Amino acid sequence: MTIAEFQARWTGHVPKVQDVTREYAVLVPLVECPEGPSLLFEVRAETLDHQPGEVCFPGGGLEPGETPAQCALRETFEELSVPPEEIQLVNPLDLVVHPGRFVMHPFLGVISQAGLAALSPSRAEVKETFLVPVSWLEAHPAEVYSYELKPQVGEDFPYDRIGFPQGYRWRSGETIVPVYPWPGHPIWGLTGRIVRNLMEGMK
Repeated sequence: MTIAEFQARWTGHVPKVQDVTREYAVLVPLVECPEGPSLLFEVRAETLDHQPGEVCFPGGGLEPGETPAQCALRETFEELSVPPEEIQLVNPLDLVVHPGRFVMHPFLGVISQAGLAALSPSRAEVKETFLVPVSWLEAHPAEVYSYELKPQVGEDFPYDRIGFPQGYRWRSGETIVPVYPWPGHPIWGLTGRIVRNLMEGMK
């Protein structure tokens, strides 16, 4: 290879997170309600293979050639029947990088009253929806828990070839798990992390 080939390959490259094998996008839907601005949540259908019955935001995996914003709007329409034209995307929120080698793109968006009126959950994917006033989230900060991520290196790892015949002190990690105790539907996990990041950013 030549330097010119490296220059041609990498000039204009858009950086992404290394080793990510899957990308997802979700809409973080704000709705104006009598109680004030509220976040709209879904409860996943019990018949789904992955995470049945859990609280989440509308979203899913990116399709080939699709941008994260397009994915968030498409998934919201497929799951809730809210037309994309009734959603005002405000901005991407901070990315969520998961040890499971995927990254999630959250988008803050405002659903119009017409969009809320059009809401009709797909029973194949959504058990129910509910609204949580932002004022409640302000008054009930997340309870934050965590768990340690410990390396489990196989016995066949070539420590001697990398100059550490007695083994290497691998660095462990930690993942936080925020929990919002909304009655009947606790908001936690990745969804809780997105909500916490959103609310912390308003301070």
